Order: sequence, then C-alpha cells, then structure tokens
Amino acid sequence: MQLVVFLLRRLVRLVLSLLVVSMLTFGLLSLAPGSFGGIQAAGAGSTGLASGRTVDLTSQVQQRYGEDVPVWEQYGNWLGPAITGDLGYSYKYPESTVGALIADKLPVSLALALIAMGLALVVAIPIGILAATRRNSAWDHGSMFVVTTATAFPTYLAGILLVLIFCSWLHWLPTGGWAGPKYALLPVLALAIAPAGIMARYVRSSVLEVLREEYVVAAVAKGGSWGVVMRRHVLRNALMPLVTVAGPLLAGLVVGTIFIETIFGVPGIGGLFTQAAQVRDMPLLMGTTLTFALLLMLMNLLVDLSYAVLDPRTRSGLGLSVDPAHRSEDTTGAILEEVKP
Repeated sequence: MQLVVFLLRRLVRLVLSLLVVSMLTFGLLSLAPGSFGGIQAAGAGSTGLASGRTVDLTSQVQQRYGEDVPVWEQYGNWLGPAITGDLGYSYKYPESTVGALIADKLPVSLALALIAMGLALVVAIPIGILAATRRNSAWDHGSMFVVTTATAFPTYLAGILLVLIFCSWLHWLPTGGWAGPKYALLPVLALAIAPAGIMARYVRSSVLEVLREEYVVAAVAKGGSWGVVMRRHVLRNALMPLVTVAGPLLAGLVVGTIFIETIFGVPGIGGLFTQAAQVRDMPLLMGTTLTFALLLMLMNLLVDLSYAVLDPRTRSGLGLSVDPAHRSEDTTGAILEEVKP
C-alpha cells in the first residue's frame, strides 16, 4: 500500500511538472520573433514566390493553427487535446500527427543512448575501481587526467573530431547515416565519452569512501581475502550510488542526441527537434520538448525505485518501509561472519 501511495504521489508531481514545463515552453516560444507562416513566406520570397503567396500562406496558417488569437488562448487550444494525448498535427509535416512522428523517431534515439550508456559503464567501472585501489599511482593520476578531460569535452566537439579522424583522415567509417552497425559507431562513441568520464570519477570516489569504512578494515583484518572483500562488500556498496548518476545521465544522453544526430545525420528525435526549431513548428517543438522532460522525470522515478530496492535505508527515507526498527542489524557483525576464513 505504501508503494502505491508513493507512486501516486510521484505521478501527481510528474503531471504538475509537465504542466509547468509546457507553460514555460509555450510562453518562451511565443515570445520568440517570427512565426511558422512568416518563415515559410520568407522562404518563398527567396525564390521569388513571396509576392503572390505571402498573404495567403500567412492567413492559412493563422486559420488552421490559431496564430491570430492571444497566446493564452493558443495555449488553451493546445492543452485541451494534449491532456488526452493528442499533440496535434505538425506544421512542417501536416499529414502526420506529432505523436506519430515522435513514436517513429524516438526508438532510434533511445537505442543510441542505451548503447552509449552501456559502453560508458563498461569503460568507467573498471577505470574507477583500478584508480581507487591504486590510489596516488601513475595509473590513478593518468586515468583521472584522461577522464577529467573527457568530462569537460563537449559532445558536439567530440563528434566533429571523430568525423575528422575516422572519416576524413583514416577513411575507416562513414560520415553519417543509419544504415547499419558501422554507422552507429561514431555517434555512440561521441555520446559515451563524457558520461564515461563522469561515472569513472564517481566510481573512484565511491570505492575510496567504502574502503575507509570500519567494516571493510575489520573484514580484511579478520582474514578475509582481498578479492572476497572487494566483490562482496566494497563493490556492492560502492557501485550502488552509481544508479543515482546513471539514470539522469541516460536521460541526458537522449536529450544530447540533438547535436549528435544533426552531425551524423541520424534519423532520431533530436533531428526532429532541430527541424522543428528551424521553422518554428510549435506543435512539434512542444511535443519533443515534453518528451525529453518526461524521459528525464521517469528516469528519476526509476532511479528512486531501484535505489530503494538496493538500499533499505532509502526505503525508510522514502516512506516505503513497514517497520524500520525490525530491519536494524549489526552490519559489521554480519559482514565479519561472511568473511570468516
């Protein structure tokens, strides 16, 4: 029952947060100069067609999408159907609904982000563990210098450098597209660099903190082998906080695909957002922005739930514990029992 109450409370908070995001997004987009009709008319003018089409095009857009009414009324007209899941039709792609466009492009971005996160974890965890267990060694200083540099490296700059190295100079990989595994290598690598650096530093700090705990020192002094202590106690406790970082990073990777998809020509939701921004496609901009916000909020919710499963103390803090007093135990004594020679 407590879990149901917790989920309902978080879902209500999620809905209210999405409402605030939608209001801010709609308001800021409305303050931006120009409109979809004006941009299309200007584009027609560059080809000598504006003289006969400007007035007609602008009036058609205003009649169809309500651009001639106050902003608050425009928002109300959009919000009503949006509550039921109808995000309307795209300005740029009038034959397709915003929901259908997002459903078509989102799986590509999710696949790209998930593969990049997996690669980042595979790289970050061993680097962080080795740096912590070999503190102040050449490996520690060298690896931390590399991961710190990777953390500060912008994703779009990493993508451009990878294109220059592997496409322009070495001619090993294609510059863009989404036609097979080799097309995904550079986008995945560009996305994984910064998260790998962040998580490697986080793993190192967590392992160092756990290594200083009294129960770890006592376990080693009791005669437990270093491998057993590391595997059963140090890593289990040190890697648990990584869940807190990995969740938002994964959601951030989906948002970060905006730049990578543009650079590498990947047909994902990031490219869809870029196209919508270029022509002020209000329904599509609203839909993609809310999708990004929803992904981030859902990931934070999953992080809280997974952390509660892994750590009993978190269950108590979130109000999911039935009786915290019944769970109290001598942690140090339990660990010493496990490592008895």
